[in-house]
Amino acid sequence: MKKLSVIIPVYFNEMNIPKLYEKLMEVLKNNRFCYEIIFVDDGSQDNSYLELLKVREKDKNIKILKLSKNYGSHTAILAGMSHITGDCVTVLSADLQDPPEIIEKMFEKWLEGNKVVLAVRESREESFLQTFISNTYYKLMQRFALKNMPKGGFDCFLIDKQVCKKVAEMKEKNTSIMGQILWCGFKTEKIYYTRREREEGKSRWTLSKKIKLFVDSFLSFSYFPIRFMSFLGFIFAIFGFFGIIYLIFNKLFNNVSIKGWTSMIAIVLIVSGVQMLITSIIGEYVWRILDEVKNRPNYIIEEEVGFDEK
Repeated sequence: MKKLSVIIPVYFNEMNIPKLYEKLMEVLKNNRFCYEIIFVDDGSQDNSYLELLKVREKDKNIKILKLSKNYGSHTAILAGMSHITGDCVTVLSADLQDPPEIIEKMFEKWLEGNKVVLAVRESREESFLQTFISNTYYKLMQRFALKNMPKGGFDCFLIDKQVCKKVAEMKEKNTSIMGQILWCGFKTEKIYYTRREREEGKSRWTLSKKIKLFVDSFLSFSYFPIRFMSFLGFIFAIFGFFGIIYLIFNKLFNNVSIKGWTSMIAIVLIVSGVQMLITSIIGEYVWRILDEVKNRPNYIIEEEVGFDEK
């Protein structure tokens, strides 16, 4: 019998855990595969860990990783991937926005020989602003970084243990798990679902975290920022060259003196702004290189529960 590993990153989700477990059991208990559930407490400061220990008492197929601090959901997923024992692995959010029922559909696609199965959001029960920001991010990723990024994007997926091993071995920092899975290039299939509105608790997916994911994704999987800087430098050089030619021509043939301290200062400010922008982008690359060469671990596990049991 095939074994499915379910990874669920948890961050301030104490109210969702009991209901999440009930929903998962409706899918996992009555199926033709055995399972393990790996909850990864990503530094929650509420009672999430205690709630996880409670459901662990009900089901010995549940395993728990407690990270020493909040590393982010993608790093929490990576920690779970490094501890799976199943033939395939799926990732679900703990807030029940991704319905557990999609596990069966993804598992069927995996049995057909697909190494990667993406649960693509066909629609979303979320505000217009949230939907717009998310769709814009995925469109930009598809246009400038990963051509195989599905329209609407995905957070939930099921991958073969071979793919899981390759992603876990990368050990990259400041990146995107979803981007790494697509980058691997394994045979991929999609299913479609409606992402639900969050019912319990407050989302910790803040604007600053969204911006960091956007920057990380582009710098990790796209040459666009570097090429944009080159293009911008080329355009300014062309304008500067023809501007000088124009001024020299007017001075020699029309006897027009060079005037305009205001315009000159404006040009200096614009060029300085562009230079600062380019320097900032280069700085992002340099900082990421420094973060990699430090060779610090991506995460530190404070506690492990259930992994020493057969």
